[in-house]
Amino acid sequence: MPRGPKGEKRPADVIGNAIMVARIATGEIEESERDPGKELARKGGLKGGRARAAALTPKQRSEIAKAAAEARWKKT
Repeated sequence: MPRGPKGEKRPADVIGNAIMVARIATGEIEESERDPGKELARKGGLKGGRARAAALTPKQRSEIAKAAAEARWKKT
């Protein structure tokens, strides 16, 4: 979820988000720019997942998926 100018999370509901947009538009609060370093790291992370998936064999992907499913069901 995007964060506001002071690092707070933006509202998830429609009305709260509309109020936040109106405050930004009227200049009541300022929206901060994204950190370019974080943007580059994010782009690299997005590429890395695809590259890793392409390098794995179907059997390896299956084992990873089973372990992930087990971990998800173990939490509840």
